[in-house]
Amino acid sequence: SSDLFMKFWKKAILTFALILPVFVLAACGKSASSTKNTTVKVGIMSTDKEIWTDIQSRLKKQGVTIKLVQFTDYNQPNQALEDGDIQLNAFQHHNFLDNWNKKHNTKIVDIGATYIGPMRAYSNKIKSLKDVKNGDQISVPNDPSNEGRALQLLAQNGLLTLKKGVASPTIRDITENKLNLKFTELDAAQTARSLNDVAVAVVNNDIAAAANLKPANAIAVEKITKASKPWVNFIAAKSAKDKDNATYKKIVKAYQTQRTADLLKKVYKGSTLPAWNYKF
Repeated sequence: SSDLFMKFWKKAILTFALILPVFVLAACGKSASSTKNTTVKVGIMSTDKEIWTDIQSRLKKQGVTIKLVQFTDYNQPNQALEDGDIQLNAFQHHNFLDNWNKKHNTKIVDIGATYIGPMRAYSNKIKSLKDVKNGDQISVPNDPSNEGRALQLLAQNGLLTLKKGVASPTIRDITENKLNLKFTELDAAQTARSLNDVAVAVVNNDIAAAANLKPANAIAVEKITKASKPWVNFIAAKSAKDKDNATYKKIVKAYQTQRTADLLKKVYKGSTLPAWNYKF
């Protein structure tokens, strides 16, 4: 019986020895997959590349690889997000997204604030909006939200009067235009390029940066007030469930740091304000 007992244990030990490597391999496999690098494609405007490259290098140490997909106009990043070509984008403010979601029946959401960049009026011909003459031509962005901002900037400076209570006014909402100003509605990316053809161009912050327009040379600047909250930019994801994605939360956290705030000041030459802790 002792021989049978010994045979049983030899067989058991041999079986265990054969099975053990399988368990070890399985454990290693599980460990490898759990620490596997996560890749996220983020759509950005090309002017934000320096900011996002820095975030990219910081997140690499946390096992998150960011692939940057650069855009030069506002028409593409949300469609790319909806199509699954990218997982996140960072280029728009709330008013723009609200208009986009309504028009395209999408459910894209804000997952974390980035910055707010006041719109500015630029000119190659005059030094002040007070120098605007009768019949002068002014170029403004043609998307609903940014056209509204541009017109409100001109209204703030007494060049026109807008219909009250309209959140995103267009040129059709101008109720008074004493100087008989002519408006050229352009894709936002084209406004800076129109400066040689018009008296004044109202240009978005990132488009101005891409065109090397210096904020100090602007002839008018949009005022930042409590009413400016719709113009806060943010990181966007395809749907509400993405707000709980742990990797996306890491990306938002990496963005909302003093290091990023310092970079924004440098890249945008003080024209852009960090919005995640801005006191409106």
